Amino acid sequence: MFESMFSFPGAFAGDFQRLREEFDELFGGYGTPGGIRSVAPGSFPALNIGNTPRSLEIYAFAPGIDPSKVEVTIDRGVLTIAGERASMLPPANDRKVSVYSRERASGRFQRAVSLPEDADPAQVQANYRDGVLHISVARRDAPVPTRIAIQ
Repeated sequence: MFESMFSFPGAFAGDFQRLREEFDELFGGYGTPGGIRSVAPGSFPALNIGNTPRSLEIYAFAPGIDPSKVEVTIDRGVLTIAGERASMLPPANDRKVSVYSRERASGRFQRAVSLPEDADPAQVQANYRDGVLHISVARRDAPVPTRIAIQ
């Protein structure tokens, strides 16, 4: 009896997830996030985020962009990467060229990353090399509790 009670919420949530996937398949909901921490497939730039004991490391995979057109900002604990990737296709009004497929996104983009509380916005480094934007945000030392003597 108790075993089924413990497994019920997981199975229940799984049923809802399967139902959502079926609705997406029927009504064309592909490309929408699948969970609270997900983003739509194909979001640009793709991100890898990790941490070390001393820093938070963010890698944005953004080939073909001009680094001077990328802006990295931190405001109220949110790191934002915004910029623009130029189109390599001829203008739409050029009647000499027909485009049959366009799989590479172009235009404005923006991604936001919520930073942990111990991130230090005063110590951030950003480098762009070989199509990868690497952002390193230093972490503050954890505050040490102080013992107060009672007199």
